[in-house]
Amino acid sequence: MKVDVNDIEGLRLLRIDSVLALLPIARSSWYRGIQDGRYPKPVKISSRSSAWRSSDIKELIEQLGNEN
Repeated sequence: MKVDVNDIEGLRLLRIDSVLALLPIARSSWYRGIQDGRYPKPVKISSRSSAWRSSDIKELIEQLGNEN
């Protein structure tokens, strides 16, 4: 299988602190937004750890920017 170098950035995973550094919201609001379906669901990376695809966060930021 051949992987395009440009697709590698979309495979990067961001932990919660990195996500919240990009989005000016509280941790509780972030998790509430996930439950409501406003924000992307995390990917489980272990039994006690989750992360988000950087491509999903980038897409969310673009959507939020287009709303204003």
